[in-house]
Amino acid sequence: MSPRITFDSHRMARFCRDHGVGRLALFGSVLRDDFDPDQIDLDVLVEFEPGRTPDLFTMAEMQQDLSELFGLPVDLRTPGDISHYFRQEVLASAEVQYLAG
Repeated sequence: MSPRITFDSHRMARFCRDHGVGRLALFGSVLRDDFDPDQIDLDVLVEFEPGRTPDLFTMAEMQQDLSELFGLPVDLRTPGDISHYFRQEVLASAEVQYLAG
């Protein structure tokens, strides 16, 4: 599925490089046909490069920056933040938007 939003992929790639993000993916409602950007936030999953994991204050700043980049409120998560009850489902369905390489 393709996400139901548009964004500047070059700006996002720069953001990821600057913050040591190795993988950024979208998951949840943005991938569904009934996604309504006026009524819901954007679920973003990030994985960091080794040795680049930020502190909580930096994560909050990153969430704000991504909200500005996407033009929607962002709920920023790492795989470890997601409940083990549905983590595998989220990881399997997430749509990668940036992959370092």
